[in-house]
Amino acid sequence: MSTKLKDKEAKIQQIIAKLAEESSKGKPIVVEGKKDTQALRELGINGRILTVKSGGKSFLESTIEIEKLGTSEVILLLDLDRRGKEGTFRLKRNLEGVRIKANTKFWTDLQGLVGRDIKCIEGLTSYLNTLHQKAM
Repeated sequence: MSTKLKDKEAKIQQIIAKLAEESSKGKPIVVEGKKDTQALRELGINGRILTVKSGGKSFLESTIEIEKLGTSEVILLLDLDRRGKEGTFRLKRNLEGVRIKANTKFWTDLQGLVGRDIKCIEGLTSYLNTLHQKAM
């Protein structure tokens, strides 16, 4: 039984619980693709989830789509790899340019916990399952 792995699992679960809470309050979550959306649904997140890379949309088109929602804040949860990092910062800059707060706290927290182990949000579900098995 590894307490280090149990602690890591607990921290990730806390992040997901807070994410679900924010989502239930109406804050949209922005992910890259449909598989990321599916993974978040499996983790119990039921609020609005938008994809920025489905259908060949550009970041500018995604910014316009988000702006049309009329929301003052979105949660950015793009992948944890180099391209996801670049996309997160580009989209954050675009959104702030149209006065929409781009919350990257969840992304940063996950990056710090699992950044070396997984590279995409869609892998979060299986990673948590594996972590749970190893922690037992």
